[in-house]
Amino acid sequence: QVQLVESGGGLVQAGGSLRLSCAASGSIFSISSVGWYYQSPGKQRELVATIGTGGGTNYADSVKGRFTISRDNARNTVYLQMTSLKPEDTAVYYCYAEPWGRGVKYWGQGTQVTVSS
Repeated sequence: QVQLVESGGGLVQAGGSLRLSCAASGSIFSISSVGWYYQSPGKQRELVATIGTGGGTNYADSVKGRFTISRDNARNTVYLQMTSLKPEDTAVYYCYAEPWGRGVKYWGQGTQVTVSS
């Protein structure tokens, strides 16, 4: 069973920065595409950023140039560095891992990010 545990959320003023971390248990991290989604109240979960096993990245247009995703396979951890935060970035952020060839996503429990204006 794969478990993902997020940390690093919190309250920050607009223009500030936060770094989210997501640590994965198990042995599947290095063969997984991993990334982050966010979900605001009353809205669907939306993709923020992904990083593949080879390091290729993909970002939502709304965060390009402000957020950076990275991974450390030795620590089974994926990071999301968020800068120039805006009130509209306020959401619960979920990390996921999708092992290659399994057709399933594993999810963390979510971490709240609140950006005040």
